[in-house]
Amino acid sequence: MGFLQIQLMNLLAILVIIASSKSSLSATPPNFPIALKPNCVDHCGNISIPYPFGTTKECYQSPDFLVTCDQTFNQSKLFLWNSNIEITDISLDGQLRVLQFIASDCYDRNGIRVLPRNDSRVKMSRFLTVNNTANKFTVIGNNALGLIHGQWLGRNYTRSCFATCYSKDDLTEGSCAGLGCCQTSIPEQVSEVNITLDSFQNFSNVWLFKQCNYAFLVEESAFRFSPENLTNLRYVTKLPMVVDWAIGNGTCEEARMNASSYACKNVNSKCYKPGNGYGYRCSCSEGYQGNPYLIDGCQDVNECEDLHLNNCTDIKHCENTKGSFQCACPKGYHGDGRKGGRGCIRGESLAFKPVAGISSGIIVLLVVACWLHLGLKRRRQTKMRQMFFLQNGGMLLQEKISRRERSSNTTTIFSELELQNATNNFDNNMIIGKGGFGIVYKGFLPDNRIVAIKKSKEVDPNQIEQFINEVIVVSQINHRNVVKLLGCCLETQVPLLVYDFINNGTLFEHIHNKAKACFLPWETRLKIAAETANVLALHSAASTPIIHRDVKSANILLDHTLTAKVSDFGASRLVPLDQTQMCTLVHGTLGYLDPEYMLTNQLTEKSDVYSFGVVVVELLTGKEVVSFNRPEKERGLANLFLSAMKEDRLFEILEENVMREGNKKQLIKVAMVAKSCLHVKGDDRPSMKKVAMELQGLMLGEKHPWVQRGHDEEVKGFLLEGEFSGAINVGEDNSTSIGFDSAKDHVILSMGGGR
Repeated sequence: MGFLQIQLMNLLAILVIIASSKSSLSATPPNFPIALKPNCVDHCGNISIPYPFGTTKECYQSPDFLVTCDQTFNQSKLFLWNSNIEITDISLDGQLRVLQFIASDCYDRNGIRVLPRNDSRVKMSRFLTVNNTANKFTVIGNNALGLIHGQWLGRNYTRSCFATCYSKDDLTEGSCAGLGCCQTSIPEQVSEVNITLDSFQNFSNVWLFKQCNYAFLVEESAFRFSPENLTNLRYVTKLPMVVDWAIGNGTCEEARMNASSYACKNVNSKCYKPGNGYGYRCSCSEGYQGNPYLIDGCQDVNECEDLHLNNCTDIKHCENTKGSFQCACPKGYHGDGRKGGRGCIRGESLAFKPVAGISSGIIVLLVVACWLHLGLKRRRQTKMRQMFFLQNGGMLLQEKISRRERSSNTTTIFSELELQNATNNFDNNMIIGKGGFGIVYKGFLPDNRIVAIKKSKEVDPNQIEQFINEVIVVSQINHRNVVKLLGCCLETQVPLLVYDFINNGTLFEHIHNKAKACFLPWETRLKIAAETANVLALHSAASTPIIHRDVKSANILLDHTLTAKVSDFGASRLVPLDQTQMCTLVHGTLGYLDPEYMLTNQLTEKSDVYSFGVVVVELLTGKEVVSFNRPEKERGLANLFLSAMKEDRLFEILEENVMREGNKKQLIKVAMVAKSCLHVKGDDRPSMKKVAMELQGLMLGEKHPWVQRGHDEEVKGFLLEGEFSGAINVGEDNSTSIGFDSAKDHVILSMGGGR
């Protein structure tokens, strides 16, 4: 009986910690009623359900905000949609508190798992993102390795934490630095959380701690580590986690264009962009409070009724106004009537007139001082822009442009002021992409052209001349399947690159978004592959060969006709690969990287061939390039594909629509092309030109069957042998291209990922 009492006391201690440290997610300011739609359920137990959330179609703003109230066994629990994600609080400030399952792994002293390993997983919709500041990934136990991974900015992310200890004496109350407890943060924009847990050797110590290790994502303020957690967490299945919510996926400006769906209904509400996640939120204007998502939701606050909301010297002379208040003075007094101000003074001060004259003089002096300050500031800014222009190779670029005056594709040199006006002074609402390379803004030029402006984080001053040469080369590229580089701005510390804006997203989104993938038939997929291969082939055969270096589906954009537009033929030498950015690069391109390049650190034209082969496999299978949900040997898509080809089970891994729509014979041929591109040794891969010719032939053959018959005879030999590489003359010499052989002499163009 004593043992059970101790365990129950430990469990009670944890619940007390969670309850006492629970941060407020109050849906509305104190003492103000929640505005609701008529005839809608406003509570589930003691949990408020403010609009835009609701339990029925008439009561929520969109299906994304459906909540379900489960009332069984005299308990009321609120769940998101019809899932098992339990909600404990909803805030109109854009946050939910939900309960997240704890992952556990239990062994006996002999190292034998006594219970099945219990992992944890939460997948949100696009309007929900896990708060990256309020939550911490936590691992508790001995020799315990916890992994958290999922979707981040449309890509995969992984974080890990390792906890170990040799005795309970190593543990410190409240400390989570690795001894018995480890904590780490997660990135922004996370929409999916998968937690796995592994335990390593020294199981005798695990046994001493009652057998189990734990991993979970928890609200930091709701959990404080205690040595007793090693034993009493077995009685807790869920812990609180903070999730951010927003309306839709667009910006405030985009949302206002559609008045019927715009969520900020009240005239006294305002729209703002959340710090984490997509879409927008609404809030009541200053001086108002309530629910900004309802037409009559924001009500005026009567500041005169609350001493904490006004600073009048006499509450009797406080006058409430719409959204504010005024303070007056009694008859016979003058002043502003405010505490901390002039207050109320009896009669008119004799010194009032001289003071007014002095005040006027001071105001004039302040105006003159401000004018002089602004003038000096403008001069400093002008000198700074001139210095950056020279430092970034502006004179060299002007000289090269002057030699090409007769060319219709002359590079445009934009001023900083032009790009500031185009992006509303680089407003956060104009951001369309972020990554390790920097930020991409959407901009509107005076001639009504829409552009994408790429702003990198750092520059390498030793590569400026190379950068200028690359800008000249890339701006001359005028191909229907290449995102056009319009020009650059050199008046900033980091040069800005200006590209055409492509409005239909990336190939990555169209492949891996189920809704969009349905509208990407096999014929279109083959066309995109052929167009991309053609672009890469032309650049590898240029007089100065251009190696893209970062070929991947996220760098292939699609216009409104689903025509491929290859992006990121930019200045690769502009961004130094320091430790932080290398981590971002691996996160962005892991699975596409040429294995030979990883060993030799030497880029060749064949490096792009390997990456392109992975893109073709993505188009065929619709699968993620790297997935932790697959067996270890098949986590990389290239390994999974080559294994399937070797074991003659290609059709088992093809995407459902591709399998249904594609000609099996044609699918085999395209798979052979991809297989030949994925040879480990670069010399065994075909040239990009041969790959482009083969895909173009397959695409034309599908449209014109009479062409296909002759083409079949040409490729019959390598199909029987099972190797595409033998049929397309691998190891072709470079007689068709003019330039250097060494990868270090190539013009390498890449901005490190993203749009």
